[in-house]
Amino acid sequence: MANGGWVAGTLAGALDGAHALEVTLNRPVPLDTELHIGHVANSVTLSHDGRVLAEAIPVAEDVTPPPFVPFNEAARAEAGFAGLTGHHPVPGCFVCGLRDPGDGLRIFPGPVEGTDVIAAGWRVPMTVTEEGGGVPDALVWAALDCPSGWAHAGSGGPGLLGRLTAQVFRRVYPNGTYSVVGRATGRDGRKLYGQSAVYELDGTLVAAAHATWILPRVT
Repeated sequence: MANGGWVAGTLAGALDGAHALEVTLNRPVPLDTELHIGHVANSVTLSHDGRVLAEAIPVAEDVTPPPFVPFNEAARAEAGFAGLTGHHPVPGCFVCGLRDPGDGLRIFPGPVEGTDVIAAGWRVPMTVTEEGGGVPDALVWAALDCPSGWAHAGSGGPGLLGRLTAQVFRRVYPNGTYSVVGRATGRDGRKLYGQSAVYELDGTLVAAAHATWILPRVT
């Protein structure tokens, strides 16, 4: 299935990006399948065979980011990435999967000592460049996806992405180096809540997100 953050960012791209956008993922989105995008009032839906897979709407809220972590500290934290030291539920994930260099985003967030956040140093590959030289906003949404889930690695996460509310403030460029930060913010039964952000080297906020993750039922 398609990466949830990328799906959310792609669908959000059909709306005005001047404000935060909330994308709810109702069902897995299949690959290599013809899908339909529909506009209903101020929302956009993604559907397959008449079933709504995801919906995007604008929201009037400020997306609070986790704190900035300098790139060198974020890069050091990768050594503690739970997907390397323990079980990785989706080792082929486009964002945090254990792929070869140049294949996928390879964002591996680990605990930052003395804080309540996890972080990774994102070295943006040239392979994700769009026309005009930048990185598509959908891929920035993807980078915001997994870190907030892995922030719950100590309590059964990351789970499955259910909702992502995000805002992209600045462009990301290939061959750039950025800090990606995630933080767990709460739990309600099988629902896990978290924040994530992408920062430039000097601490300038590039993008921020709030996420809801769902732990699968145990049968």
